Amino acid sequence: MTHPPVPARPSQVITLGCRLNSYESEVMRGHAETAGLEGAVIVNTCAVTAEAMRTARQTIRRAAKDHPGAPVIVTGCAAQIDAEMFAAMPEVTREIGNDEKMHADTWRPSDLLAGTEKVRVDDIMSVKETAGHLIDGMGGRARAYVQVQNGCDHRCTFCIIPYGRGNSRSVPAGDVVRMVKRLVETGHYEIVLTGVDLTSWGADLPGTPQLGNLVQRILRLVPDLRQLRISSIDAIEMDEALFDAISDPVVAPFMHLSLQHGDNLILKRM
Repeated sequence: MTHPPVPARPSQVITLGCRLNSYESEVMRGHAETAGLEGAVIVNTCAVTAEAMRTARQTIRRAAKDHPGAPVIVTGCAAQIDAEMFAAMPEVTREIGNDEKMHADTWRPSDLLAGTEKVRVDDIMSVKETAGHLIDGMGGRARAYVQVQNGCDHRCTFCIIPYGRGNSRSVPAGDVVRMVKRLVETGHYEIVLTGVDLTSWGADLPGTPQLGNLVQRILRLVPDLRQLRISSIDAIEMDEALFDAISDPVVAPFMHLSLQHGDNLILKRM
């Protein structure tokens, strides 16, 4: 008597941290499925605080316990910033840097799981571009995230994020519009623009456009979009076109402002 083949178990992605990580997890999920990576557990970590680093370690140990025998692949900001610590964890099968995780070739099982190379984390400061990646959705949710920018050129005293994300780099406007159109076509009525330092978008692109220009272009070129939400921004960097754009009824009538502290001395030290 022959038994039907056991269906392949898709790889699981566990996301910690920010909206940008949520978007990148969907990109990785798509790459893993296309490459035929089966049964792995991918942990996309955060490093914004010491508590986030502790949570990353806990999550990795729990993932290994809950999925005995499954490869545990660790990536994200925590892995980028402290590669040696995570590589020393016996639960970790492979460790992938923040740039490497976004490349389709990284997720080929023959390359990813073969051999003894445990750590693939390059110098994030050497990365000069951020490409737009088309995704079909966010796990069936009506809201979807679109990455328009990555990295940060600021070096605030208490912030470690630039060392996990690298310098600021922007996704070209045409790529952003294509991503938004794709997600609207697949049934997402709300799009959230995300990045590490969102209002720095465009500074590295030809003509140095600003975020307001991008928002206005999306509103003009994607008429079927029902709501556009702007993620956390640095209020001091808002441009006039962005002020004009937020009066459009399609744009959510509120946004998150990054207010780091209320004390002038602390702000000066930062």
